[in-house]
Amino acid sequence: MEYEACRTLLARRLNRTRYEHSLGVADTAEKLARRFDVDVKKARLAGLLHDNAREFPVADMIREAKARGIPITPIDRAMPLLLHAPLGAYRLREVYGVADEAIARAVALHTVGGAAMTPLDKIVYFADMIEPGRQYPGVEDLRALGTTGTLNEMLLAAFSQSILYIVGQGHLVHPDTVTARNEILLSGRFGG
Repeated sequence: MEYEACRTLLARRLNRTRYEHSLGVADTAEKLARRFDVDVKKARLAGLLHDNAREFPVADMIREAKARGIPITPIDRAMPLLLHAPLGAYRLREVYGVADEAIARAVALHTVGGAAMTPLDKIVYFADMIEPGRQYPGVEDLRALGTTGTLNEMLLAAFSQSILYIVGQGHLVHPDTVTARNEILLSGRFGG
């Protein structure tokens, strides 16, 4: 399915606020992809569809993931909303006819990150954090970094901010977020 067909279908499946957020992430991902010479069409489509599973109520996420054979960790059980990312990746093919594994991986990792993130994964993660509709303390600093920083500098700041917020709220920190952040630090490469 092409972008416009996916957009039309997504508009019917998500509430207005979530749909507008998805359009913002798609546009932001496209801009970042151009900046970092990443496939623009893939970035735009992954940004558009990153939250496609948010059509399900949080209370149904575990059941929907189980029905599709998606592994459920203790952290997923404690915070079932996190399952919208892998569930959304699965639903790319199921609902939207999108079979591209790079797009599926970017959708799957957009919430908590993970090991060995690709430039596309990083772009979608970061675009989700800084799209124009987002309003939270520190978002303007991240947006500024999005125009001047390297991809790894951007992600390091995003992961750090996310972890500090989560810890401050007394919530669980997903180990994939820690892994992704640590990989950037261990690589010593902030130019990628």
